[in-house]
Amino acid sequence: MPHRGFRPSSSEQASAYAVAASELLEVLWGRGQESAASGTVSPSQLRALLVIEKQEGTNLRALGEALGSRAPSVSRLCDRMEAMGLVLRAPSPTSRREVELRLSLRGRALLEEYRGLRAAELNAVLERMAPVDLAALVDGLAAFHAAASERLSPHRGAGTSPLRADVADSA
Repeated sequence: MPHRGFRPSSSEQASAYAVAASELLEVLWGRGQESAASGTVSPSQLRALLVIEKQEGTNLRALGEALGSRAPSVSRLCDRMEAMGLVLRAPSPTSRREVELRLSLRGRALLEEYRGLRAAELNAVLERMAPVDLAALVDGLAAFHAAASERLSPHRGAGTSPLRADVADSA
C-alpha cells in the first residue's frame, strides 16, 4: 500500500494502482448492486443504460459505437432491456429507418438506486481515510476525470463535461 506523500515513479505504476483501485470499486459496487431492491442488471446492460441516459434519443448504431459492440449484440441487449421495462424504443422523427432509445422511468429509477448504493459503499471507505489523503484523492480524481473525458470525447471543450454527463463516471 502506498503511504502518505507517495509519488508514483511512472505512469505504468500509477496505472497499476488505478487498476487495483478499480477492481476494489467493482467489488464494492457489486455488493451494493446485489442489495438493490429493483433487481440486478448485467454490467453490459448497466453500461448501455448509462450511455442512453447520457445520449437520450440515441440510436442502435450510436449505442453500439459507444459500447464497442456490434449491431446484432446491441439489438439483443436492447430487446432484453425493453422487456425488463428499462428502455423505450420509438421511431425517429428524422428517419423512418431509425429507432430512438430512451430510458423509461424504471430505467432512470434503477440508475439512481445503483448510484445511491454505490455512493454508500464508497463513502464507507472514504470515511476511513485521513483528511489530507482524501483531499489528495479528490485532486487526483479531478485530474483523472478531465483526462479521461478528453480521451472519450475529444470534441468537447475543456470545462464542458459535468461529472454526471460522462459515461466513465458510473460505468
